[in-house]
Amino acid sequence: MTRSGTPGEGTRPRVRQAGQLGWDDGLYEEEPEQDKGSGAGERRAAPAEGGHRRSGPKRRAKKGRHRVLRWSASVLALLIIGGAGAGYLYYEHLNSNIKKAELTLGDKKMADHKANAAGQTPLNILLLGSDARDSKENQKLGGAKDTFGAPPLADVQMLLHVSADRSNMSVISMPRDTMLKIPKCTDPETKKVYPATTGLEMTNVTLGRGGPGCSVATWYELTGITIDHFMMIDFSGVISMADAIGGVPVCVKGNVYSHTSTGKGSGLKLEKGTTKIQGKQALQWLRTRYGFEDGTDLGRTHAQHMYMNSMVRELRKGTKLTDPGKMMDLAEAATDALTVDKGENGLGSVKKLYDLADELKKVPTKRITMTTMPNVYGTGTLKERVLPKPGEAEQLFQMVRDDVPLDGKASKRKKTAAAKKPTSSPAETPVTVRNGTRTETEYAAKGRATTVKELLAGKGFTQASIDSQYAEADKRTGILYPTVDMEGNAQAVAKALGIPLSAVKKSTDVSGITLTVGADWREDGDYHASAAAEKTPDSARALNGDDDKACMDIQPGFGW
Repeated sequence: MTRSGTPGEGTRPRVRQAGQLGWDDGLYEEEPEQDKGSGAGERRAAPAEGGHRRSGPKRRAKKGRHRVLRWSASVLALLIIGGAGAGYLYYEHLNSNIKKAELTLGDKKMADHKANAAGQTPLNILLLGSDARDSKENQKLGGAKDTFGAPPLADVQMLLHVSADRSNMSVISMPRDTMLKIPKCTDPETKKVYPATTGLEMTNVTLGRGGPGCSVATWYELTGITIDHFMMIDFSGVISMADAIGGVPVCVKGNVYSHTSTGKGSGLKLEKGTTKIQGKQALQWLRTRYGFEDGTDLGRTHAQHMYMNSMVRELRKGTKLTDPGKMMDLAEAATDALTVDKGENGLGSVKKLYDLADELKKVPTKRITMTTMPNVYGTGTLKERVLPKPGEAEQLFQMVRDDVPLDGKASKRKKTAAAKKPTSSPAETPVTVRNGTRTETEYAAKGRATTVKELLAGKGFTQASIDSQYAEADKRTGILYPTVDMEGNAQAVAKALGIPLSAVKKSTDVSGITLTVGADWREDGDYHASAAAEKTPDSARALNGDDDKACMDIQPGFGW
């Protein structure tokens, strides 16, 4: 693929306001018929290439709520003029707009974050774009009628990582065509259990296996990155948000029309240069694959990164923050469009979303980096699907796990906290050892738990024992502990074996210090952990948030 650049030779693209285009259901038939050999599931036929669609309160309480609604001084003034009661009612109205669901539906509980030397922890949010056609608004926006009411697909999946010190932000997109094993998920509403898949499935089916919490569980299994929240938006939500913002500038290197003779394509039609898009055209841009780069989902992902960076720059300009009507529209659109994680620590209220926005805006656009998970095409029946690229995908995940900026400015981050002092001697420290060395292609390495137990005994940890019932697969060796008072002892175990402190985490999933020997330690000898790289793999196609010259390459045959 050709990297994006500036349209034309040494000239800035002109900006025009996009006109409204016609809208046919056929224009959203983005993908060909289901590839029955892809292992992508049998739940329904889809018009997609390879298997699936993209498819009366006290005054103090009132004042507190007004502070939450302080989107701008003008909006707050309107609320005060309207009366304190009206302000409270509007706050409750916005709260009622927000839809909520469980954070994770998997059996494996996520470990706590490792704090840096200043006691700060990172923030990870899974952003999901749903293709649900379960409402009249979404059905009007495309898709064959036989898909109406069908289980939704997670057509867009992006992991947003905000560094512990809030100095930088990274985004990793997973192409919709990615094939993975999906963990067991249980639908919290129906209690239906979706068993772990034995073969590879397209990652977008996770949303239909109980909800967004299954997408979260799948990401955690793959990356080992603790996810704090998710935010999901559907087709109509994209349009309402784009309209409320007032449009987002995007750039193409030539005239483009995403339309094929058989009716496939998003219908996006733009002239060469920069155009401010909103409404349906914004949705078209985000869903276009035919017409961008090589016509695959990878080009679409890159276009989504350009859109998100541009949207952030538009919001940061502050032009929309001075117009009370625009801000009310934005607040209404944002809350009505979102499904977020529920619970005490979830994002299910205006205040929580306001606080989150406060955290996100601390990061300057020049320290925002958009990337795509490094990937390779499969073979045989999976030749039009992608898999995580060995080595490089894990390198990117490890950088995020270790809070290493993806923009190459790792030296500016705060160092991790120093090891804590143990509260007991090695001989008085019980340790449970598990063999998690099984992989997708290999049985667990025989005797690994026993070998590591003996290594620990040689270091003085004579109370080490083996959990012979454990049969789960773990990509990475790690140590978990259940309570804060055990942290120093768990770190002492890690130090004795040469395991990095970043692999030692607090988790309620264990009752004592538990060492899991992962697939990265299948061989005898000392543990050798590779340090997180300081450079993002070139295959991740990093795009900086300040890059307002980024422009999409056009696929041959889709110009006009």
